[in-house]
Amino acid sequence: MNADTGLLSPVWPGTGMDTLLADEAWVSAMLEFEVALARTQARLGVIPSSAVEPIEAAARAAIDVADLAVRARGSANPVVELVRELTAAVADPEAAEYVHRGSTSQDVFDSAAMLLAARALRATDADLIRVADALAGLADEHRHTPMAGRTLTQQAVPTTFGLKAAGWLTLVLDARDRLRQVLPTLPVQLGGAAGTLAAYLEYARAAGVPAEGHAAKLTEGVAAELGLRAPAAPWHTQRMPIVDLGWVVVAVTGALGKVAVDVLGATRTEVGEVVEPAGEKSGLSSAMPQKRNPVLATLLVSAARQAPGYAQMLGQAMLSEDERSAGGWQAEWQPLREALRLAGGAAHTAAELVSGLRVVPERMAANLSSGGGTIVAERLNVALAPVLGKATAKALLGRIAGQAAAGAGRFDDLLRNAPELASLGDRLPELLAPENYLGAADELIDCVLSRRLTS
Repeated sequence: MNADTGLLSPVWPGTGMDTLLADEAWVSAMLEFEVALARTQARLGVIPSSAVEPIEAAARAAIDVADLAVRARGSANPVVELVRELTAAVADPEAAEYVHRGSTSQDVFDSAAMLLAARALRATDADLIRVADALAGLADEHRHTPMAGRTLTQQAVPTTFGLKAAGWLTLVLDARDRLRQVLPTLPVQLGGAAGTLAAYLEYARAAGVPAEGHAAKLTEGVAAELGLRAPAAPWHTQRMPIVDLGWVVVAVTGALGKVAVDVLGATRTEVGEVVEPAGEKSGLSSAMPQKRNPVLATLLVSAARQAPGYAQMLGQAMLSEDERSAGGWQAEWQPLREALRLAGGAAHTAAELVSGLRVVPERMAANLSSGGGTIVAERLNVALAPVLGKATAKALLGRIAGQAAAGAGRFDDLLRNAPELASLGDRLPELLAPENYLGAADELIDCVLSRRLTS
């Protein structure tokens, strides 16, 4: 059986997500749950402590994942056959009796899913820190680099590249906040066949362990073994953790996708305000030798466009029927993995993009001046309003801008020759300078950078 190598989703291969969320990792995580359960039950006196080491040893045995996948068709999940294989691998026949004691497939798989999700989110967060650091550096370095602010694709008023980078940073910090809110809430699953833990308690009674309080002790013990949260109750069909993960992925990929769409626009040949980092073979076209395509930003936009679809599928998990769902539970698995892959791959890719992004201030300056001063028309309107009235000033400037667009001359030259603007006198050059109309850009950058220091 061929493995999913990420050929059709190149944002995540080689980023660590391929290993963290591979089929082998899922099998390993399920076995970690089985070992954690055995250790906890041994500590609580439910199974002999002598059974733990043989179970641990068996859990380290090689598993043919491809064969397991085929056999999983017989039970609609991989846990049944995995438990069968684990039990058979335990060298001590007596210890083998204590594998999976009182548990059920969903306890194993859900706990493994949360374990892998936690690992994937931690790796994603580490890359988001790299992204945030690089963006903070760009914001500070280019706080005085003026550029055209654009609205509805058109030049609007001047801004700075530093403020643009600070805006990107704000989104990345917002996404990190949401990720870090969800990460410590990821719960272990321990409910038994239908969420009552009945078999767990029955085995405890049979071993002479008081049933009262045992459910909480068992849940807390397994959770501690795996580094997950101990929930107040099982969540077999209360799927908020799955939904939370979906929307964290949307937040992460969306924040990074915003950076990417801005980079794509700025790397257009006729704009040329930033340049992606490029290796010797990065961004090549199969047909055009001159091309250096913005491939990193392209990968990020692809991830951001896919993620909401996966989150929507994960949101349907809330409709799980009864105490265990048929089909609804199984429908979560692949979307969850793909969503986590996209977030982790996007964070890694974004770190590569922003840490090597080359800013071209000369092109920003050229684009600012390309309209002959139209980019500061708003400022001129403010200056003329006390003299001509706001509406009259706006109409005048609009007429002159229209003449410039029609080829009658540059906007700034037409302004100098307009008798209605004679009152501006020597102020006109200063009013036309984009760097003199940046508003609170510097203060806003400081506010964002201050937040970065406390994040």
